[in-house]
Amino acid sequence: MLIDEFLPEYDFNEVHDIGICANPERVYSAVNELDFSESFIVRWLLRLRGMSGENVTIRNLRSFKFETLGEMVNRELLIGLAGRFWIPWGDLQKIDAGNFREFEKKGFAKAVWNFSLVPAGRGTKLTTETRIKCLDDESRASFGRYWMFIRPFSGLIRMEMLRMIKRHSEG
Repeated sequence: MLIDEFLPEYDFNEVHDIGICANPERVYSAVNELDFSESFIVRWLLRLRGMSGENVTIRNLRSFKFETLGEMVNRELLIGLAGRFWIPWGDLQKIDAGNFREFEKKGFAKAVWNFSLVPAGRGTKLTTETRIKCLDDESRASFGRYWMFIRPFSGLIRMEMLRMIKRHSEG
């Protein structure tokens, strides 16, 4: 999987999945096309973090400095980000698929977030995983404190996205 290639070792992670009664092609299309800001939950939680809650598609996450790191159409989409997520506005760094693996700036962390699809019976199992690698002990401690607070809300956003994708794909 792409997530294993880009961030095989990590300090923190979170995984959510959902079964969807639709083929991987339809589900993958929904992952890429849905505007997640249609959800009050997603819109509100992003605004609390100081991000725009409008026009939130996977492809538009570039405005938040997320970059597409890799893609296997109908199987996996991987996006990444680097910064100091525990401070306001995150001090986000410029990364891309070419320099993400080599980014090792002390005091920072890097994160990957994927959507992976596996055929399951007459449908698809859609999984999203977030992994965070802190690049030194100080950033690990700072992120750990931040993660204790933010993790439930991060998970809520991911679960809401999965439910939206399911509704869209099955509808």
